[in-house]
Amino acid sequence: MVKVEKNEDNSEMNAQGRQMVVPGETIVSGEHFLPGEGAYRDGDEIVAGRFGLADVSDKFVKVIPVSGVYQARRGNSIIATVVDVTFNGWLLDFGGAQNAFLSINEVPKFINKNELREHFDFGDSVACKVWDVKARGIDVSVKMRGYGKIEGGMIVTVNPHKVPRVIGKEGSMVSLIKNATGCNITVGQNGRIWVSGNSIDDEIKTKKIIEFICDNSITHGLTEKVEAFIKTLK
Repeated sequence: MVKVEKNEDNSEMNAQGRQMVVPGETIVSGEHFLPGEGAYRDGDEIVAGRFGLADVSDKFVKVIPVSGVYQARRGNSIIATVVDVTFNGWLLDFGGAQNAFLSINEVPKFINKNELREHFDFGDSVACKVWDVKARGIDVSVKMRGYGKIEGGMIVTVNPHKVPRVIGKEGSMVSLIKNATGCNITVGQNGRIWVSGNSIDDEIKTKKIIEFICDNSITHGLTEKVEAFIKTLK
């Protein structure tokens, strides 16, 4: 069971950091706790409904998965690969059970239907935003700034459930990596991360840091460990 203590402002916090739990394991006890995603109430107890990291924050209890297939959500940024070109758009593989569809209406400029492959062709990597999730697949867009065809650099693939650790609180971990390597980093919530730097050495260094974060994603005090790891790369 996760130990919970009081902050100075009398609010509750997870005193031992996030702990690994298995389905059926009691996370906390008390009627004042509320179950969130991956957790449920059983009498006076909040119980894990899946394998993952228990997170107790502000009386709200959830279980963060550490494995499994990416589930697309509206508003997510993803990186996908063109696998087919249709008469009115492109089919993209983003690592899910079904492909995503990018309509010619969701690109920022007019494209003649006979020239689709000149814009996005087979094998091209595309940074896009999920704007609708349907039973048959998802629809994506590249209309917004920062989205579109990816050229140069390298794509690092990680477990999608470890992406939040790569991003960090309010982007703190990504900023740490950028400051250490000088690389531009675009994180897809489907577990694909585009890294672009001034040299291949900088990109490889960034890849190593990302892999270190994922390998130690359940470690308490991860930021300090990453900072120490970065020093070993200099």
